[in-house]
Amino acid sequence: MELTYADVCAAREIVRRYLPPTPMWSYPILDRVADTTVLVKHENTQPTGAFKVRGGLVLLASLPDPQRGTVTYSTGNHAQSMAYASRLFGAPCTVVMPASANPAKAAAVEAWGAEVVLTGDDLAAAEEHAAKLAAETGARLVSCGDTVELLAGVGTLYQEILEARPDLAAIVVPVGSGSGAAAATVVAGALAPACEIIAVQSSASPAAHDAWQTAVLEPRPNRTRVDGLATGRPFALTQRHLRDLADFVLVTDDQIAGAQRVLARDAHTLSEGAGAAALAAVLADRQRFAGREIAVVCSGGNAAPGELAALSQ
Repeated sequence: MELTYADVCAAREIVRRYLPPTPMWSYPILDRVADTTVLVKHENTQPTGAFKVRGGLVLLASLPDPQRGTVTYSTGNHAQSMAYASRLFGAPCTVVMPASANPAKAAAVEAWGAEVVLTGDDLAAAEEHAAKLAAETGARLVSCGDTVELLAGVGTLYQEILEARPDLAAIVVPVGSGSGAAAATVVAGALAPACEIIAVQSSASPAAHDAWQTAVLEPRPNRTRVDGLATGRPFALTQRHLRDLADFVLVTDDQIAGAQRVLARDAHTLSEGAGAAALAAVLADRQRFAGREIAVVCSGGNAAPGELAALSQ
């Protein structure tokens, strides 16, 4: 199955029952630092602190039997999305997270009412355990990257961007599983074909980037310290749409940390690492974006304690 723009339009009818559009602002000092006009799409203002909540709502609304429950795996923001939506729909939800998951994100998932299972060294191990739980319980196993309902929900944020500013030169999108960038290509194709969709991922966890380059779906090292980008394998559904990207670039974790500090200082914005990755790509290649009007997606604001401490450095 592939995502269509009709899927995104249907998803918007669901999302707007529960969520208002998120703000998108420019900041003169940030524009000066970046040497271009940067519009920041503030998905960090969502009730779960991240964009993925849109997808969770659409998925739960589409389930024929929500009481069957869901099992999923995540390093944090997808987990909160599923927990939040399951609470609204009165549905059971189990989230498997790596044992090293951000404690604040795990606590937030539990606070929304989901059961959290901490196991394994990485997301791949969490995925394997989630599949076993789903087989044992009969709950639906939800993949963060290969579930079209999630992509449709995420696509609504790009509708908001491009309906407001259809003349944008580019939108820069952070990538973990690739759901955001994949959805962005579909929406831009329908609303603003001239707008470039540029994906960005951590060079320490380049699975989606490398699959985009080679067209081969295989695991890659997953060493990033950025929770929201810590994905060790590509996903077939998102990769089908990532073929339509204008470009896919890599940045270092240190560049991402620097962009977090810039967002805090110049855009009054608390961002987690993944939420700063798009700006990191812009700051790393100012000449490419100079003089153009672009949008960057601040995908989330769920910064870990260590990230918060580093903002003052």
